[in-house]
Amino acid sequence: MKPAVADIWTWLDQVPDPEIPVISVVDLGIVRDVQWQGDELQVAVTPTYSGCPATSVISMDIQTALRDRGIDQIRVKTQISPPWTTDWLSDKGRARLLEYGIAPPRAAGGPEACPRCASTNVEKISQFGSTPCKAHWRCKDCLEPFDYFKCI
Repeated sequence: MKPAVADIWTWLDQVPDPEIPVISVVDLGIVRDVQWQGDELQVAVTPTYSGCPATSVISMDIQTALRDRGIDQIRVKTQISPPWTTDWLSDKGRARLLEYGIAPPRAAGGPEACPRCASTNVEKISQFGSTPCKAHWRCKDCLEPFDYFKCI
């Protein structure tokens, strides 16, 4: 008997992003579709950007999580259209980023506040952060540097 698609989504919500382990691939919004095609489970994944170095690791982690639950025929396909956007992040994912010390993206073009002390007195240090998806910022009050998840 094949597991229900709703159960599979729940299992995938337990697969962490390899670069930001406090957020799942579901909360990151990169799992786009899950469906059975006969006896094969197909999972569509849209990377955060086309050159994301974690794409193959994410695919392997998804396959491992599903095989651990008895699904043997799995096809993880990369779907680049439409391109991923930070709008696909779940509210739970945004909250987890903030708790982890990464300012979540917002359309206004920069973090709302320091994720450590909540001060709005922040400045951009560099457009390039610890991963290509993030920029490096600093709080002028607590003087702590932090990552900001770029709005894409």
